[in-house]
Amino acid sequence: MQHTHSLEETSLQNSWLTIGVFDGVHRGHRKIIQKLVRNAHAANAPAVVLTFHPHPASVLTGKDIQCLTTPDERAELLGALGVDVVITQRFTRDLSAATAHQYMSTLKQCLGLSHLLIGYDFALGKGREGNAARLTEIGSELGYTVEVVPALSDESGVISSTEIRKLINTGNVTDAANLLGYPYSLGGVVIRGAGRGKQINFPTANIDYLKQKSTPTNGIYACWARLGNETFMAATNIGFNPTFTPERQNQSLEAYLLDFDRDIYGETLHLDFVARLRDEIRYTTVEALIDQIHDDVNKTRLLLNRSKRGRV
Repeated sequence: MQHTHSLEETSLQNSWLTIGVFDGVHRGHRKIIQKLVRNAHAANAPAVVLTFHPHPASVLTGKDIQCLTTPDERAELLGALGVDVVITQRFTRDLSAATAHQYMSTLKQCLGLSHLLIGYDFALGKGREGNAARLTEIGSELGYTVEVVPALSDESGVISSTEIRKLINTGNVTDAANLLGYPYSLGGVVIRGAGRGKQINFPTANIDYLKQKSTPTNGIYACWARLGNETFMAATNIGFNPTFTPERQNQSLEAYLLDFDRDIYGETLHLDFVARLRDEIRYTTVEALIDQIHDDVNKTRLLLNRSKRGRV
């Protein structure tokens, strides 16, 4: 899979394309992606996904949108689905001012666009004028066809990145994973903390995670921890460690890896969130905290032994 950040420097022929943010590459997105890949390859054409960063809504509204995936994570998920080329184009106000015809002309020139797959509510161009009808009209002139893929729904309604972000932000990582099709993940470099976990025989890996991603609400979670090609169970805390630092304002992410005893400072650790166990609580004694951690570890082991792991 090729991942590029420049549309203008891309040169393809006869490409099949879909366009969108595809944040999280959730089950609804996959319906489009899988159809794109299957039919493009049947036509001996490259399957191409054009996505954007930063999130268009954050540029146009000024609101800080915490995404489900970084551009590289998104490209990795798309590549695993068989996409040949992922283009992550920088979204700007100037780009949003281009007309649908101007933008589609660029895509035709750079990608040799022959077939466009879009979601049921897709639109592009200034004022979102490039809906399905308008893009089909432009396609008749420029030489590409348009296919509209209906939304994927389940019992909760249409699957959307917005709803998944809400679930994660409230700690409902289990339902979020059901809509994503895989467990939500946070990761980063393991850094040194205060060392309090080690003092009570529960050494934790403190992770310098990307704050621009959606972060589950404070609490204790059962996670799968991925360290290189190895996987471990982990009881994970997001919050302020109120038993020791009740005045603290900055969230931390730290994981106690079960059946693990190695120095991994400076290494990259990823946490796949499976379930929320409880709220973060301030305990009056360290002994009470230790008893609770033992309970958290037991629940984590039991839950993960029963769960089915899975990413794309």
